[in-house]
Amino acid sequence: MVGFKNRYMVMEVFLDPSKDLGMDEPVIITQFNLSKAIKDSILTNFGECGLASSLNSFQVKYVNPITKVCIIRVSREEYQRVWAAITMVRSVGNCPVVFNLLDLSGSIKACKNAALKCDELKFEQYKLLVGDRLTPDCQLRMQNYLEKIKLLEH
Repeated sequence: MVGFKNRYMVMEVFLDPSKDLGMDEPVIITQFNLSKAIKDSILTNFGECGLASSLNSFQVKYVNPITKVCIIRVSREEYQRVWAAITMVRSVGNCPVVFNLLDLSGSIKACKNAALKCDELKFEQYKLLVGDRLTPDCQLRMQNYLEKIKLLEH
């Protein structure tokens, strides 16, 4: 018996810097609004048939709103279509965004390792940027996100 073959994409979400400066929390990236933006892009660019075939195993597995790193699972047959649709996403909510693919893998284990390394490095940069204003609550939330990555399964 052969299971479903999936691809896992570690993506980085860049928010519009002008929106970032104006408010403390411009847009909170969540699994729901990220998934909705990607599905809307698939529908717009590939139609209903493209959306239906892509949704078979499509899932946003992990999102870290602090470092803006996410993991997306999609079937092996459809990953190029979903990847193309992701590159055409221009906004999440009302905030302009750009996606950057950090890693593409066939296993969740390799993807977890890449996402964990990236999250840790980006949080170190975030701590340097924020400096004294880093709250213990933010550090606790980041630790929770790192633990969440470690617990990811298919």
